Amino acid sequence: MKPGETTRPCSILIVDDDARLASTLQEFLQEEGYTVEVALSGAEALAVQERNPSLAVALVDLIMPVTDGLSLMEQLHHRDPDLAVVIMTGYGTIETTVEAIKRGAEDYLTKPFDRQAVCKKIARLMEVFELRERVVQLEASLQHSPSFETFVSVSPLMQRVLKRVQAAAATDASVLLLGETGTGKEMLARAIHAASPRARRPFVPINCGALPRELIESELFGFRRGAFTGAYADTPGIFATAGGGTVFLDEIGEMPKEAQVKLLRVLQEGELRPVGSSRPVQVDVRIISATNCPIGTLRSQQLREDLYFRIATVVVEIPPLRARPEDVLVLTQHFISRLARRYGRKITVARPAVDLLLSYPFTGNVRELENILESAAILSLEDPQTITEKELKPLLRDSGPPPPAGGFGQQPLSMERLEHVAIQHALRVSQGNRTKAASLLGISRDTLYRKMKQFKDAL
Repeated sequence: MKPGETTRPCSILIVDDDARLASTLQEFLQEEGYTVEVALSGAEALAVQERNPSLAVALVDLIMPVTDGLSLMEQLHHRDPDLAVVIMTGYGTIETTVEAIKRGAEDYLTKPFDRQAVCKKIARLMEVFELRERVVQLEASLQHSPSFETFVSVSPLMQRVLKRVQAAAATDASVLLLGETGTGKEMLARAIHAASPRARRPFVPINCGALPRELIESELFGFRRGAFTGAYADTPGIFATAGGGTVFLDEIGEMPKEAQVKLLRVLQEGELRPVGSSRPVQVDVRIISATNCPIGTLRSQQLREDLYFRIATVVVEIPPLRARPEDVLVLTQHFISRLARRYGRKITVARPAVDLLLSYPFTGNVRELENILESAAILSLEDPQTITEKELKPLLRDSGPPPPAGGFGQQPLSMERLEHVAIQHALRVSQGNRTKAASLLGISRDTLYRKMKQFKDAL
């Protein structure tokens, strides 16, 4: 595969002590569109591999001084067992070829080279590399990309959000997620990607506020060899790496204005220009952006107006946790169940501790709730453990009165109502299986039946 067609940057390494031959082969492969590095000895080859862990293929000369090709192949495979090694030899015999294949070579080439044969073998190996990479991406997606069903929420506010993003996921529209820190913007972005037609392609997140201003363009759009000090090889950026998939631009408001101009071209024309290149590169990605700043500030102070309208085809505002107290109870039970499985012991939360959590403003939102509960679980070795109000108080920040809930209404809820909501949620998740619902809630089946009897008119 040529650059830009694989799911991550990859390149070819040529190892030959004949500098002229290595240079000729490098020029030929670069003309074919590949990124190529050259080493004139085994030591140089190992140094290149250490510097560039994304090597896809190594063309290794069989006869070299100090370290021969087969010994070098074993050293390369020790670091990367999946690296495809092709042995090059002018002394091609059946014996050496069989020995090379036995010891792990993918193929061999005889000198002088037949250009057409070289092209076919490299293309085949690159195709294998890409397929392997796609499997890795898919497995990672299945393990780490949440679906909408994994969101633990019974709040009508959050249910409306999920319904809106589910509709957007089926399209290729750009999505802008608004929400405070800790509300789950990246988790929601991953769910959108997982439910989209691009699900089998990469999801590549980047925090625009975490990159130095002088590096953000090269990170996003890539660079050409020699574009600046340290640019030793052509390197694709985030957009090329995510080819066919989704790029998640977190803290989009932190992107410098000069980079915004290039991003606008990606969205309008489907092409970008790597740093140091005069030729545009076609890209096909979906953009999901996120910010924790007010939308008015984003539009008027941080983003170009034309870029805003490009990234905000669908705008979704995620409510803070304090605006949906119904979710505090179900999220608490969700995190406690997960902690119990992780630490192999029974963990519960006392009622006064639950009351304390319900009255807490959670300026850090869901992430803060999870961290508080995990801290409480880690600081105890009791089995079974009951997290008490006394244990929680030192973990809660004295943040004064709750901040406003941003535009979302907040209605006081009784403990009875919260229990009712939690039972409804557990029954829905367990598809009516009461034993499983009781397990999710961390109560006995008899207790569940008793609670259901209390709420029978409502249920």
